[in-house]
Amino acid sequence: MSPDPKPTLDDPELTRDERLMARALELAFEADGRTSPNPIVGCVIVRDDAIVAEGFHRRAGERHAEIEALSQIGFDARGCELFVTLEPCSHHGRTPPCVDALLRAKPRRVVVGMVDPNPLVQGQGLARMREAGIEVASGVLESQCQRANESFSTYITLGRPFVTLKLAASLDGRIATRTGASRWISGEEARSLVHQWRDKHDAILTGSGTARLDDPSLTARPGRDPIRVVVDSRLSLRRDLRLFTQASDAPTWIATTVTAPSATFDGATSVELLSLPASPDGVDLDALLRELARRGITRLLVEAGARLSASLVRAGLVDRLALFLAPRLIGGDGAPLLGSLGVTEIDELVELADLTLERIGRDLLIRARIRA
Repeated sequence: MSPDPKPTLDDPELTRDERLMARALELAFEADGRTSPNPIVGCVIVRDDAIVAEGFHRRAGERHAEIEALSQIGFDARGCELFVTLEPCSHHGRTPPCVDALLRAKPRRVVVGMVDPNPLVQGQGLARMREAGIEVASGVLESQCQRANESFSTYITLGRPFVTLKLAASLDGRIATRTGASRWISGEEARSLVHQWRDKHDAILTGSGTARLDDPSLTARPGRDPIRVVVDSRLSLRRDLRLFTQASDAPTWIATTVTAPSATFDGATSVELLSLPASPDGVDLDALLRELARRGITRLLVEAGARLSASLVRAGLVDRLALFLAPRLIGGDGAPLLGSLGVTEIDELVELADLTLERIGRDLLIRARIRA
């Protein structure tokens, strides 16, 4: 599952259209974490109040949800209603426009959860269907559909991945003892949940300090390994770290600066250097995120130390916070949760919104959005 829970869809007060859209949304989540850089989309086709076809987009390059569902009824939707979580595409990509197939299939009504977030094509699919005489309704379970595709929307509108910052600390806000010991502050259940999150993200970001001190593998057990991205502006990491030597289907990308000394990674497994512009603090993080987006990364999970985590927050590059608090105390000489955010006045504090609190084994999990 993602660091935010799935939308609640079992509300008994849902209308008929909302219940059918809820089913389409459930189908969309079947491919959660597998469709980047495309959105997750689900589709339900109804005839005489009975569901006759269902589909969802499985991965980029494969059939879209609408086509998957239409294929089950021979692409003849006359007399049918079609419920889809995202506005049918009206442009050519890896596959033809879904709107063209819908116009040929001739459903009597199309119900859409959210419009396309791309301002260049937003609303065009709806307009074409209306022009063809198809009844169109939109905005059904809109907030839930938008939340399901927040990573895609961020990718399209901001040109970077949706960033979740995962932190784990003692109850007094420390991530390690004064000697650097940190395994394990959080409990087994929390660590298991993080592995599920890794499986749903395209990439995971850490810093050279964390890589050096903790020697993490950053794999998902079980599940699909995310691409490992390590910020190392000086290319100073040892070549025997598990990020470079442990077998994985996912590569390791080292984000460094164009001014870094040349280096080789002979014997390392699937390592690639990303040479990026420099900032006063090292790698330009905005440039890094844009490069990740260019490579199709829409969901980025950050598991880093206090300095890199704070740098991302300070730059306004974190969308969501997932903080595990363990019922343990380390004391004031332990390592802090975050480095400096440059805050000097109360009105400069970083504001959090949409806070939720959940018990995960012995730990508390706080989820929140970081206000822009």
